[in-house]
Amino acid sequence: MAGLNGKTLLITGASRGIGLAIAKRAARDGANIAILAKTQEPHPKLEGTIDTAAAEVGAAGGRALALACDIRFEEEILRAVEATVAAFGGIDVCVNNASALSLSPIEQTTAKRLDLMLGVNTRGTLLMTKACVPHLRKAENPHVLMLAPPLTLKPEWFAGRVAYAIAKYGMSLAVLGLAEELKADGIAVNALWPRTTIATAAIRNVLGGEAVLRMSRTPDIVADAAHLLFSQPARSFTGNFLIDDSFLYEVGGVTDFAPYSVEPGTPLAPDFFVPDVPPPPPGVTIASHLKFADP
Repeated sequence: MAGLNGKTLLITGASRGIGLAIAKRAARDGANIAILAKTQEPHPKLEGTIDTAAAEVGAAGGRALALACDIRFEEEILRAVEATVAAFGGIDVCVNNASALSLSPIEQTTAKRLDLMLGVNTRGTLLMTKACVPHLRKAENPHVLMLAPPLTLKPEWFAGRVAYAIAKYGMSLAVLGLAEELKADGIAVNALWPRTTIATAAIRNVLGGEAVLRMSRTPDIVADAAHLLFSQPARSFTGNFLIDDSFLYEVGGVTDFAPYSVEPGTPLAPDFFVPDVPPPPPGVTIASHLKFADP
């Protein structure tokens, strides 16, 4: 065990998908993980609950605390942060992973969906970070991570899904501002975004089902990139907008990305909001016929 051994990570949306993968990767080091999510009972379309996630974290070698938390409500955030500190003595890393996704043109965008995405993605991220900051100040190498895209703006990335794009870019703007605001405290604030679609429930249920799932990568690539990020010195490595495979290639020395593919050798489906720079690492093939940035 090394790296995050004994460190405490608070992760939102950690009952499944990318959040759970980040938790399990940290658990392999012997980390403490506060698993925050809304899902307490099994859902017919969404695998995992906070309790099943806690069991997986424990099996991977970590200590888990399952906390039901809807980050749209500040009182629930404060209770979860207090419970984490009471259980583990502090917070070293805050991972803002929870996100709401709804893709629709403006005329089909309901007020309920708009409020959900802004409330979870942008507002929830800000309130969770705010609640963690006093504890992060006491940490040895404190990090805040947003699962948010680089701040490269193209009109076609917003058209047809403007509400979702605004909500996600709200998280990106939080990185830009908070990295500068918290620099004097030595708290790193960075963004991480996948180059390709990731095999999660969102892909299965929203973005094309099994066909796109086969062209996706597993959540492990984002988890490994996040783990590498948490090892960087917080005082100097802050304000970055990172793409998962480029960061692993350039900083982590990873050259073989085939193990991350759901079906190795299959061209990969591109994610939303991925800029042209940095380009994919050598040997990585992105399917040119799929353009999720198109309306």
